[in-house]
Parts: sequence; C-alpha cells; structure tokens
Amino acid sequence: MVQKATVLDQQAIRRALTRIAHEIIERNKGIQDCVLVGIKTRGIYIAKRLAERIHEIEGEEIPVGELDITLYRDDLTKKTEDQEPEVKGSDIPVDITNKTVILVDDVLFTGRTVRAGLDALMDIGRPSQIQLAVLVDRGHRELPIRSDFVGKNIPTSSTEKIVVELDDVDNIEQVTIHEN
Repeated sequence: MVQKATVLDQQAIRRALTRIAHEIIERNKGIQDCVLVGIKTRGIYIAKRLAERIHEIEGEEIPVGELDITLYRDDLTKKTEDQEPEVKGSDIPVDITNKTVILVDDVLFTGRTVRAGLDALMDIGRPSQIQLAVLVDRGHRELPIRSDFVGKNIPTSSTEKIVVELDDVDNIEQVTIHEN
C-alpha cells in the first residue's frame, strides 16, 4: 500500500469532531438520555473525544461505552480460519434501554461493521433510537446503512483504502488515502 494523500490532519480532525458534537446536541435537543458507544478500536477514542467536546459545550457529562463486535461480524470465518478471534468484550456503563445510542466508528465503508454493531447493541438492550456518527464516510455501501453525523465524506475507488491514525493508538493524528 502506498500513501496517496493526507485528507485530514490533526486540526481538521479536531474541527470535524467539534462539528459532529454540535450536530449531536442540536439533533437530540441536548444530551438527555443519550449514550455514546464506540466500536472497538478507533471508534472508542472518537467517542471519548466527542464526549469531551459535548462536555465543553453543554457542561454535562455524556456516558461513553465500548462495543466489541468481533462475534457479530459476517466475515468471521474468512478472517479467522488460521486463528481464533480475539474477543475483548463490551463495556457500556449504563442501561441503553429507552436511550438514544449514538454508535461511533472511524470509517463507514460497506456498512457491515455497523450492522454487526447494531446486532451487538440489540443483544445488550433496546434503545429508543440508534444514530450513527463516523469520522469518514467513504461510500461503497453494501447494506442500506447511512450515517447521521459525518466528519468528512471522502469518495474513494475500490482499490483505495482510508487509514485513520489517532494519537491514542498510533502516535500520529491523520486520515490518509492509500492505494494498492
């Protein structure tokens, strides 16, 4: 994979997350009965950053949970023929029943990760509503899933890959496009 372009730098990521935080507050008329749930791995860090921004804006804390979708993936057998899947477990600090859950991930591509996230959430509780927030929407959907909150739409070809790198995990903060 060869890096083709940097599409978001640290400042652009920060601005995108601030805008998403404002949109979440506006759409939900505040954050009453809202919960942010990040899909492991980078979705968790994005959810935590959104919670920080929301706290700065509203002066209120919003609960943040972590969701492991490993066992809900439809490509589990393809990816794990050689090895057992590593399940890290979900950690959602509040009951999500009758709450608005904002599912958070780094990149929306085919929609299969989000579908797995929806299945995992429904096994945990019955939210009144589920919304989707992503840092990047790159298109190429295979399922009828759309995001409610998007940091940046980045049209890509099928040979390209979006790579999100965050300080929390990668010691660098950027979104890049790579090509085979």
